[in-house]
Amino acid sequence: MTTLPESRGTRTDGLDDARLPGFLLLLVGAAFIIVTMLAASIAPGYDFHGGKISDLGVIDETALLFNVLLVAIGVGNAIGGYLLQRAYGHPWLFAIYLIAGIGAVGVGLFPLSTGGLHSIFALLAFVFINLEALATAAVVPGALIRIVSAVSGLAGLMYVVVMLIGDGGNPAVFGAIGHGGSERMIAYPAMLWLLVFGGYLIASPEPRHRER
Repeated sequence: MTTLPESRGTRTDGLDDARLPGFLLLLVGAAFIIVTMLAASIAPGYDFHGGKISDLGVIDETALLFNVLLVAIGVGNAIGGYLLQRAYGHPWLFAIYLIAGIGAVGVGLFPLSTGGLHSIFALLAFVFINLEALATAAVVPGALIRIVSAVSGLAGLMYVVVMLIGDGGNPAVFGAIGHGGSERMIAYPAMLWLLVFGGYLIASPEPRHRER
């Protein structure tokens, strides 16, 4: 299996240090979990069970907070992926992080009320944030972090399928957790994974010369 080589230690600008993307990705995960939790508490009458996460982007009391959050974490995820590629290589991995970030930014710029365009960006974000975890599992060194990354990505993608079936006219597939719970089972495992992976990168040893 191809793995991330040791991060580069020959540059002095700090951009090749794996701890930088680690901090940024940890911040992305933490911001999403905390801010969406607070927004759901602020939004009057918000329905955790039946509502969409994106409802927070069209409720007057939380729209600005939620939409700015999505733009910020989308940008943060893309920059984190770029810095990860700077540290370890694998440009194709950055492409996955970038597409996930574009999806999140699009959700923030085109709220639920805009219709089809919002749905396209939301699907991009949901699919690629979980592909991001799976792709990272394929290259990151360390058996435990690979397992955590793979389980997170697979769980999220499984619920993407559940969401597509439910929204396609079969809401019974959502089960007891409803639409709201199913959406969170797409997003939250990935956000928790970002916390774990970010911490893993921050705790990495001092960068050494990259293996050729």
